[in-house]
Amino acid sequence: MIKLFRRFWKYLTAGANQKFNEKADPKIQLEQAIAEAQEQHRRLTEQAASVIAQQKQTELRLNRKLDDLEKLNANARQAIIMAEEATKAGDAAKVTQYTHAAETFATQLVTTEAEVEELKAMALSSTQASDQAKAAVSQNGMLLQRKLAERQKLLSQLEQAKMQEQMNAAMTSLSATVGADVPSLNEVRDKIEQRHAQAQGMSELHGQSVEGRMLEVEQAAQNTQAQTRLAQLKAELGLGSTAAEAPAAEAAPATEPASQPQPGTA
Repeated sequence: MIKLFRRFWKYLTAGANQKFNEKADPKIQLEQAIAEAQEQHRRLTEQAASVIAQQKQTELRLNRKLDDLEKLNANARQAIIMAEEATKAGDAAKVTQYTHAAETFATQLVTTEAEVEELKAMALSSTQASDQAKAAVSQNGMLLQRKLAERQKLLSQLEQAKMQEQMNAAMTSLSATVGADVPSLNEVRDKIEQRHAQAQGMSELHGQSVEGRMLEVEQAAQNTQAQTRLAQLKAELGLGSTAAEAPAAEAAPATEPASQPQPGTA
């Protein structure tokens, strides 16, 4: 029963996560991932700084112990020399005192030597840990820089995707009806083409009507009169062929009206 409940719970959480990922804004999720990477790098840097600090402290302790070791070694040698000089002088009391001091320095020397060896091992270990921490911070920093560069690339792709989606929606709206009160572009185009074709048809009908023919005749008569008047002006100026062309041109309009009653008879 417990196993079944766990499987059911995992199923519910997986479904919820899938729906959340579908509805979530990719830009916000990307910023969250980068923020988490930056926080991880900060924690790693702090841990590395703590390791390096321990290495520095170990080195300081080792240096102090080495100084103590050198002093103890010098004091022990000096006590032995002074005990030897007291022995030669026959001063038993000072011999005892200097010998006891030399033994005490020797005991401290042994203890300090052991501490120095221990500190050397610790210093070596802390140095290795410090180097590893520095390498880890450097490597993680490079990964973070790559993630930051990848973020810029993904943001650019996201903006391009949004723009393409808007263009696709705009193109779809041009070929589909937006709403009940808003016609599509195809409907408007068909309407304009229908009106244009209808206007052309009406123009052709007017051109074939009696009034249209009468206008053509009047226009032809005006053109003939203009040519006749032009020939007369040329004749008066002594230009052109002869003035005989004028009567011939004047006779032409006289024949034209004969064809005018044809529309009436039709």
